[in-house]
Amino acid sequence: MDRRSLIKHTGIAGVLAAGIAPAVHAQAAVRWRLATSFPKALETLHGCAVKFSDTVKALSSGKFEVSVHAAGELIPAFGIVDALADDSIEMGETAAYYYTGKDPSFAFGCAVPFGFTAQENQAWKLHGNGHKLMDELYGKYNFFGISALNTGTQMGGWYRKEMNKPDDFKGLKMRLGGGVFGESMAKLGVVAQNMPGGDVYQALEKGTLDAAEFVGPYDDEKMGWNKVAKYYYYGGWWEGGADLEFFINKKAFAKLSAENQAIVRAAADVAYNDGTSKYLYLNPTSLKRLVASGTQLKRFPKVVVEAGFKAAQEVYAEHSAKDPFFKKVFEDMRAFQRDQILWNRVSELVFTQDMASLKI
Repeated sequence: MDRRSLIKHTGIAGVLAAGIAPAVHAQAAVRWRLATSFPKALETLHGCAVKFSDTVKALSSGKFEVSVHAAGELIPAFGIVDALADDSIEMGETAAYYYTGKDPSFAFGCAVPFGFTAQENQAWKLHGNGHKLMDELYGKYNFFGISALNTGTQMGGWYRKEMNKPDDFKGLKMRLGGGVFGESMAKLGVVAQNMPGGDVYQALEKGTLDAAEFVGPYDDEKMGWNKVAKYYYYGGWWEGGADLEFFINKKAFAKLSAENQAIVRAAADVAYNDGTSKYLYLNPTSLKRLVASGTQLKRFPKVVVEAGFKAAQEVYAEHSAKDPFFKKVFEDMRAFQRDQILWNRVSELVFTQDMASLKI
């Protein structure tokens, strides 16, 4: 597919409408490095960056190339923010909540307990104050963010025992995302372990972990965790829609021509649409395979969800009391979310419930 055709078929009319597309061949070649926080085996999460790279190359007729490096190849899985801050790379693809050790507000860039769905997140970032607020934080580290893909609502994780009540979480050694979620689970007694997904299998197998959560059926099946943990829970309140982002070095982006800047944004949109819809396509089949292989699928009891909500509210209150920026982002998120919930009650929630009750 040639460049003009790709632009047409991906709906990137703005690249041409801006009057900047015809000059590609006159520009000097550009080479960027993109580091991800994920292994190559995850063609969903890591593959999103590959899709971005391929699209940039196609839109620029090969004049702009982005080399993609899996976790550990160029920098450690969780080293992206530091690498951007010191100009070691031009961009990364990662989950913002991996960096809450630097600032707890990073969590809002990806997912927080009882937060947004994928659609709500995009609406907040693109049409609400989401991107503006997060880039206020990201700018301190020399980058800005563009959504790379959204996993959709995630699962509740893998456990070596049944989780019937809040007390079952006490002392549980669990791999989970950081930030507000990790702190909330700690209030339930969980001993949180924030480690790359690739390290989890052996930890579960050896018993140094009792539980782990990652994404959903397709990615989890790829990781093989069903072979070392029997129970698979759903109702993952901590990630209603985890938004992975491209973190882009501000200095490197400023050096690009107007056309190449537009190409970066257009390629990110292509990657987002491809990656987000891919999860909807892949997860149902993987879930059926997991259950057929002996995985015991269970829903968290309401008492567990309520305990999780109470714990999360306490964490939000604690951070808001001591961090004005955290409070500003949290209150903006909640205000936006209330309207979304109100609309959902008379739109998608009703439709989804109706469809679930019908035999099709």
